[in-house]
Amino acid sequence: MSKYLDRAKEIRAIVEPHHNCAQSVLMSFNKDAGIADELAYKMGACFGLGMKSGGTCGVITGALMVLGLYGVDDNATTKRLVDFFKEKHDGMVNCADLLRVNAEHGGERKPHCDALVYEMVEFVEQILIENGKI
Repeated sequence: MSKYLDRAKEIRAIVEPHHNCAQSVLMSFNKDAGIADELAYKMGACFGLGMKSGGTCGVITGALMVLGLYGVDDNATTKRLVDFFKEKHDGMVNCADLLRVNAEHGGERKPHCDALVYEMVEFVEQILIENGKI
């Protein structure tokens, strides 16, 4: 297991204060990018629950913030990340849809969101390695 995935699991285990999915992905990488935990927590605050409106899943927005922090900002990589997520989740990217489908299948919210965070942290780490950023 990687230190980034370990960090994501530590963050997701924190009950108070709550860390949304975007914060959880972002804060798995922030220290190596020179960003303090408090600042990363604040940066990701409005991106949970699909930007607090059921829109784009926080793991995607958190991942894109990480890529930007590490200077990976090309269109192809961004598209690759979103396409990866769509392939894994029946074309869905919106939080409201992902949570609805999970509930329809009898899934609990926290384990579902935890799994999305871990999946994305691993994928972002792979991208950063491929780009020589970590």
